[in-house]
Amino acid sequence: MRLGVAGPVGTGKSSLIGLLCRQLADELSLGVITNDIYTDEDARMLRAAGVLDPARIRAVETGACPHTAIRDDVTMNLLAVEDLERDFAPLDLVLVESGGDNLTATFSPALVDAQIFVLDVAGGGDVVRKGGPGIGRADLLVINKTDLAPHVGVDVGLMTKEGRLARDGRTVIPLSRTDEESVAQLREWVLRILDRYRTGRHVALDPGPMAPHVHADGTVHSHQDAESDHTHDRTDEHDGSGGGSNVGHPGRVASVR
Repeated sequence: MRLGVAGPVGTGKSSLIGLLCRQLADELSLGVITNDIYTDEDARMLRAAGVLDPARIRAVETGACPHTAIRDDVTMNLLAVEDLERDFAPLDLVLVESGGDNLTATFSPALVDAQIFVLDVAGGGDVVRKGGPGIGRADLLVINKTDLAPHVGVDVGLMTKEGRLARDGRTVIPLSRTDEESVAQLREWVLRILDRYRTGRHVALDPGPMAPHVHADGTVHSHQDAESDHTHDRTDEHDGSGGGSNVGHPGRVASVR
């Protein structure tokens, strides 16, 4: 199974992957692919931490916006994953880390079978209410670094509750690597979805299309409606970074098949 890990810069994606490697390496055959725009920093950090055989950790330097390489044209990552799978077959689980991106980042189902979206309390307790396809429809939302909450004035219970509301009740795990109970919850979730994958009960879904939203004039609109004649004056209207992404919009190829 290929498991994607996405989320904004600094939310702890690499640390989460390192945590999973430590928790699962004794019982599963693992591999890791990291993404950075111009460096292999995340891969070097994981190798130095000794979480896996260094040869099982491969780096992709995307040279472009991170979500381009995990969603729009997944070729670089797909080749890296397939090389890793060939070199260490059979693998049970490959963890694919996105470069740090904004709230629009999601993986193509052509690249991963399931995906985790990572936020952290230091980003602000209100970020779960800002939504986006990763928060709303990834297989799992992790609210990371909960041990920092008292220092940044965040109510973890409220943030978790609002995360579940934003996800229509789908799973949210508040996580701290210093909290054994939350680490166990994450480990159990991964093993459970891996079991569902192995037994054919898990289907990779594309969380990419934008969620229904309301415009300034009060119009409610959903990009999931392929027949919609709705248009925007600006191509960057739904991109949290203002960078012009139109991921999930009609007319744009969102995944490689």
